[in-house]
Amino acid sequence: MNVYPFIVEGLQLMVLLLGAPVFVGWVRTLKCWSQGRTSPGLLQPYREILKLFSKDVVIAENASWIFRLTPYLVFGVAVLSGGIIPMLSADLPLAATADVIVLVAFFAIARFFTALAAMDIGTAFGGMGASREMTIASLAEPAMLMSIFTVSLATKSTSLAQMVRLVADTHFLLRPSIVFAFLAFVLVALAETGRIPVDNPSTHLELTMIHEAMILEYSGRHLALIEWAGMMKLFLFATLATSLFFPWGIAHVTGAGAIAATFVLMILKLCVVGIGLILIEVGLAKMRLFRLTEFLGSGFLLATLGMLSFYILE
Repeated sequence: MNVYPFIVEGLQLMVLLLGAPVFVGWVRTLKCWSQGRTSPGLLQPYREILKLFSKDVVIAENASWIFRLTPYLVFGVAVLSGGIIPMLSADLPLAATADVIVLVAFFAIARFFTALAAMDIGTAFGGMGASREMTIASLAEPAMLMSIFTVSLATKSTSLAQMVRLVADTHFLLRPSIVFAFLAFVLVALAETGRIPVDNPSTHLELTMIHEAMILEYSGRHLALIEWAGMMKLFLFATLATSLFFPWGIAHVTGAGAIAATFVLMILKLCVVGIGLILIEVGLAKMRLFRLTEFLGSGFLLATLGMLSFYILE
């Protein structure tokens, strides 16, 4: 049995677990620099996670098993999703057992249990955050599926590994359908990861919280796992975007030297993604909640235009 794909899979999961906090630290550092503030450094997310793991867990008396299970489930789903998305290589053992539809289902499962846990305690903030999260999900998930289906139509496959190989071997970016799909994916990624203009990840204002409102009752290691999973989700969406639309350097990896080169190239891509993300966050303000339907509706419209342009022009 060839053990090389399993080694690559293990390396990829290590990159996800250790690289996600660094990527979040990079985004925060760029935001501090853009606003003229001093940055706490790239390793600050590690300090926050370690600090939370060292604290005790406080659980409400009326909390059910859903509240206790959700942090571990959300963290496990994030790690499992990292084993599906090609980051260092398209030759992954889990890639043959799951496709983009399963990946979207993983994100939906994590969101569903987070919303249930938020309502489980019975606080007003938890119910408010869960309601808002489900509203965003009902609009973001169809747009995400439509944008990815546009790429799958051109590659004739929903397998991420197959899509990465075919996109890397062709001039995909010259197609109008892929441009529309990419723009739609960017809008959806901002909503799914809770970034500005959809949500502000650093706010704790009652009237503007979405994700933060759902996890207010968590503490200690439970909050650490949820925060770590949120960092991994941002990392996963960044790598998914680079893998689907800019997959060069991933498809044909056959040795240790190629893995190292792919890792360096991935770091460069993530640096560019971080810069683009901060340009969006600094240049835009957070939208009102009732305008998010227009924002995500635009994403769905762009994805639909991409699919229509594929049938009309290609």
